[in-house]
Order: sequence, then structure tokens, then C-alpha cells
Amino acid sequence: MSEENTPPTMYAVHSSDRLKLLMERTGTGESITSRELAAQAGVAHGTIGNLMSGAQRIVPEDKAQSIAAALGVKLLVLFVEMERAGRAFIPAQAAV
Repeated sequence: MSEENTPPTMYAVHSSDRLKLLMERTGTGESITSRELAAQAGVAHGTIGNLMSGAQRIVPEDKAQSIAAALGVKLLVLFVEMERAGRAFIPAQAAV
């Protein structure tokens, strides 16, 4: 299968609470609103809102990278890589 036909790697947010916590205190120590995060990450405001509310848990790798970078954290602080079968391994302590 060529790279053109390979679906993007998908990432699931550990929890909406973790996202909200990271937004309250980003890597710079400042807080960020959902609109500011969306603008800095280059994603739709609805995507951030849905991740915060739990209505959406999964995003493609490029969006996950952008969101994590805008928050000033490493990707795996906020997201976990999905398995090919669409499952994510989320440790018990992260499933809060």
C-alpha cells in the first residue's frame, strides 16, 4: 500500500478534563481560550469545543500535533495513538 493510500494515524485525547487543565495553564504558564487554541493550532473552533465536551475524542495526527504544540506540551501528554483496529490503550489513571 502506498503512502498516498495510507490513512492518517489517529490520536485520542486522554480526557477532556486533561485538555481543560492544560488550557488553564499552558507550557508558558498562561491560560488560553478555546478560540485562541483553535486559531493557534489551525483547527476549527468546533473541534476544540467537541474535544473539551467529550463529544469528540479522536483527531488525525496533524491536528493532535498542532493542538499539543499550541499548548506547549508533548503530543503524548494530551493524546494517545490509536491502534489500527480503532482502539486506544488508555491507562486506568488517565481514564478520569
